Amino acid sequence: MSDERPELRASDADRDRVVERLRDAVAEGRLDMEEFEERLEAAYKSRTYAELEPLTRDLPAPAGGPVGHRSEAAAEPWRGRIGGPGSSSAAVAVMSGFQRKGRWTVPERFDAVAFWGGGELDLREADFAQREVVINCVAIMGGIEITVPPGVELDVRGFGFMGAFDQRDNPGPFEPGAPRVVVTGFAFWGGVEVKVKKRKRPLDGPSLRKDR
Repeated sequence: MSDERPELRASDADRDRVVERLRDAVAEGRLDMEEFEERLEAAYKSRTYAELEPLTRDLPAPAGGPVGHRSEAAAEPWRGRIGGPGSSSAAVAVMSGFQRKGRWTVPERFDAVAFWGGGELDLREADFAQREVVINCVAIMGGIEITVPPGVELDVRGFGFMGAFDQRDNPGPFEPGAPRVVVTGFAFWGGVEVKVKKRKRPLDGPSLRKDR
């Protein structure tokens, strides 16, 4: 990255390469989790090469190549599944229910509301409009269930008051090129449950996207 002009704006691929090097550094014992989380947040917020470069400046290049470069085949599970317009931006259930599953495109921000009702968001076969997506949930005397595949980067930040906002499972190690799913919101006399399950069947890259 030092060969690039520092004032130029970085791409998603540039940020991804830095994030992958940071993840390797954790596995190698060069960074602790606190340092990793700080640099990870800074990487996703970076807009230029000048902002990205310091994040890996004190890390040696991984064996076999320059910092941040990996075999393209390593990102194969997510190739073609990130980028493009979202299928829908919200779902509301008032004394009823909603469901998003199968091949659909999660937008950069998705708002889910359940009032005396329930909703299901299944991301196992979904595409993603951006590398990082935010799912904001409001569950009032109702419930919302979110299912993600193993390998995604999962960040659950919601708050439950006389209710529950729970992450049931650990998504496991991040897969190269996987999206980051941030789940936030509020549950009152209701619940939001995030669980991790394997895909029902293998996905062969991008497919025709269908709104649901």
